[in-house]
Amino acid sequence: MRLRSSNPVLKRALKQSGTGGYAQPGYGQAYPQQGYPQQGYGQQGYGQPYPQAAYPQQGYGQPGYPQQGYPAGPVQGADAQPMTIDDVVVRTGMSLGIVAVLGVVNYFLFSFNPGLALLLTVVGALGGLVLGLIIGFRQSTSAGLILTYSALEGLFVGGLSALLGAQLAVTTGDAGASASLVSQAVVGTVAVFGVMLALYKFRIIKVTDGFVKAVTFAVLGAFVLLLINFVLSFFIAGGLGLREPSPLGLVVGLVLVVVAALTLAIEFRGIEEGVQSGIPAKFAWQFAFGLTVSLVWLYIEILRLLWIIKSIFAE
Repeated sequence: MRLRSSNPVLKRALKQSGTGGYAQPGYGQAYPQQGYPQQGYGQQGYGQPYPQAAYPQQGYGQPGYPQQGYPAGPVQGADAQPMTIDDVVVRTGMSLGIVAVLGVVNYFLFSFNPGLALLLTVVGALGGLVLGLIIGFRQSTSAGLILTYSALEGLFVGGLSALLGAQLAVTTGDAGASASLVSQAVVGTVAVFGVMLALYKFRIIKVTDGFVKAVTFAVLGAFVLLLINFVLSFFIAGGLGLREPSPLGLVVGLVLVVVAALTLAIEFRGIEEGVQSGIPAKFAWQFAFGLTVSLVWLYIEILRLLWIIKSIFAE
């Protein structure tokens, strides 16, 4: 089955799998040999002709003669099997599990060794960004690279959660504000994921090529704007104020939560098309990477949005 898609992962997978299937010409094909049994051995004048049915030709795969030692096709490894939803779910679970474990470790490390925790947070942020770009541009299906990315993101997410939680605790005077902020962000991320999955499944949101382009441009625009804000923050306190507890920061936060949520719909479409086209199971790692990126970004935006809201009302 051929399937055209704008998803670069699917384009690469479909190109590698040829026509989208796995039945390769030349493997397991029966080649009936015209002229076997050969005519001319039935000698006229000596009674009945003698059809040469007892001489199967080894290696020619004649109908009716199973060839011992000639399998129907090449033996395929697990990664060469067609991708299933379960493949994506398992790999995504592994990736998010590492994010969660390393996130919890670095979150609590701030209470015992803030200097080391802050260093790990910076390493996680920069390392995750660089490795994420490498995986994305190379469309890598390496489990090692993707799980390493997950570990780096876990360090960053845990550290950021601790930092924003500590700031909120100081602002509100509530020692339990940090734990409340993180737990609400986790619940919010899971809830948004469930809503987006339902909206996609019931086709309330239709992920067309135009939808994909619009969301992609929105993501690029957000990335550039946040990068400018980050650079300016070294010269002006708060930069452009896009991430500060202010009305502008609140609006920007809401917009970014929506954009991050919409990227999930694009991932759902890619997974659905990948399963339908029968691409190799190894590409499940690439989809797991995409879901991890979207969910981590969604969590960060929900975390910051809740921090902005709580900080505004605490003033």
